[in-house]
Amino acid sequence: MTLYGLFINLRPYVRPYRWLVVLALLLTLIGSLTAQVNAWVLRYTVDSINGLLEAHKNLQGGLRILTTITVILVTKEVLNIFIQFGQKFYGEKLRIYLSRDLAQTVIERILSYKLAFYTSDNNQPGKLQTRIDRGVESLTRLVQNFFIDILPLFANAIVALLMMFNANFYVGLIGFCIVPIFYVVSRAQARKLMGTRRMIKDLRENKSQGILSILESIPVIKSFLREDVEKDKQMVLQNELTGTQLKIRRTSFIFDGLKSFVEQIGVVAIILLTTYFVLTDRMTIGAIMFHILLYNNVTAPIRQLHRLYDQMNDALIYSESFFDILKADEQIEDSGRFQPEVISGEFSLKNVYFTYPGNSQPTLYNINMNIEAGKITALVGLSGAGKSTLINLLDKFYTPDSGLIKLDGVSLTDYDTAFLRANIGLVLQKNHIFNGTVEENIRYGNLHASREQLEDAARKSFIHDQIMAMPKGYETSALSLSGGQQQKIAIARMFLKDPPIIFMDEPTASLDALSTEQIKCSIDAIKMNRTVIVISHSISQIIDADCIYVMKEGRIVESGTNEEIYSQEGTYKDIFDAMARSLNIDKIVKTID
Repeated sequence: MTLYGLFINLRPYVRPYRWLVVLALLLTLIGSLTAQVNAWVLRYTVDSINGLLEAHKNLQGGLRILTTITVILVTKEVLNIFIQFGQKFYGEKLRIYLSRDLAQTVIERILSYKLAFYTSDNNQPGKLQTRIDRGVESLTRLVQNFFIDILPLFANAIVALLMMFNANFYVGLIGFCIVPIFYVVSRAQARKLMGTRRMIKDLRENKSQGILSILESIPVIKSFLREDVEKDKQMVLQNELTGTQLKIRRTSFIFDGLKSFVEQIGVVAIILLTTYFVLTDRMTIGAIMFHILLYNNVTAPIRQLHRLYDQMNDALIYSESFFDILKADEQIEDSGRFQPEVISGEFSLKNVYFTYPGNSQPTLYNINMNIEAGKITALVGLSGAGKSTLINLLDKFYTPDSGLIKLDGVSLTDYDTAFLRANIGLVLQKNHIFNGTVEENIRYGNLHASREQLEDAARKSFIHDQIMAMPKGYETSALSLSGGQQQKIAIARMFLKDPPIIFMDEPTASLDALSTEQIKCSIDAIKMNRTVIVISHSISQIIDADCIYVMKEGRIVESGTNEEIYSQEGTYKDIFDAMARSLNIDKIVKTID
């Protein structure tokens, strides 16, 4: 990211607030003029008092001078109060508006991206959060400080330099020659630190991801007594970050000392030159202080160049990854326009291959299958066989590398993505529960559902009575519930959505035996006249399926009814027998007898 590129990227976000920019520029112009008043007043004061002393006049003769400079300085300070307030207020207002717009835009963008965007190693949640937070912070801080600090200082410097040239060309030349030297030193400092700042960016992202990983894995860490291991991992990152930060400060202090030396050389040169002009009667004594104050106004913004470069380089570095997120157009979900009045739910897959982004080996190989509308289809296979991946393709979370997927005879790519997902209910082994009330989480299935519809969905998932037994009822925090209760809420959410197609991936895996039986009854009821695809390691979930597809290592190896494929004595029989043995059916039968 270059400075020009940064300007081009920020311009659309600043354009709606042009009036704030115009006001800030106007105040800056006025402020740059008032900033030179002290130099003029000091020269006038010194020369006037010197004249009084030479004329042997007392304090009475100086009252007019004192009154004049008092009125001028007080008026200037009162005016500066309004100027500085306006600059800070409008600059802060611009920063707040930009922060809101940038943050909202990036949220809207990432919500439009494919699932593959989030599964990339480079887009882990902690890293994305750091890029977004740091990107918004660095960009808005740069814009704010530009109008509050940087622009006023440089405007003051330009005006002061013009006044120096107007008063004396040679003194002005000294101030002018210092500027490029400062610029060269500051630019060398920025280039020296560029690589280190990128390193800090990566370390901060890894640190954020590491902390997030610890918070998500606390039960596992504690159960295996791996606190020391995680602590040591973070300590390594902290030490690398600390060392890099110290390296930056050490380099900065060296360059800052060099710039301070250059500035003082300029002060000495101005003192010597103005003294020479005074001794040769070409300049008044007050002009010495006049030029020194003007020189300070010239070098003041240059002394801030390191801060400008720090902020600018932070903005350039973090804006790269921030705008990469905003401009990942290739990650936007593909969407057709086809929206039929009715979806029956008949899927057909022909020669489908699929590889996850970043993987070298395909996950699915030459998948050919037909899923009949209004029937129950079960996917069976060992872990890693590709069952969940197949559902991800049917829900259009991913697109196949090759092959064709059709729904009701129309290619899945032609369907409007939002319309398609509105007609699909998805129940996972571990469903996400949002930070909110029980009602808000169930209502996520249908935001416009009535209270009666919501409670009916809760009854169908056998969670209503448990909710009503809680002190706050449906206003209870959903995150405070048990895992089984949360799973029932997720299933109630699906009941409320009431879609014609249902995908179930181990829907009762986290439930107890009684809840599993209750949910099975509810699921059996909702399966009527719907297309249902179920993934399960539970015999009760798959044995009554109309068609069972057996998957192994990304391929379909068997298909048919339970009796048909069991009699083939292949992969399905092995899995089925293992399920039965795991249930210890012999003892169960003896107990029942």
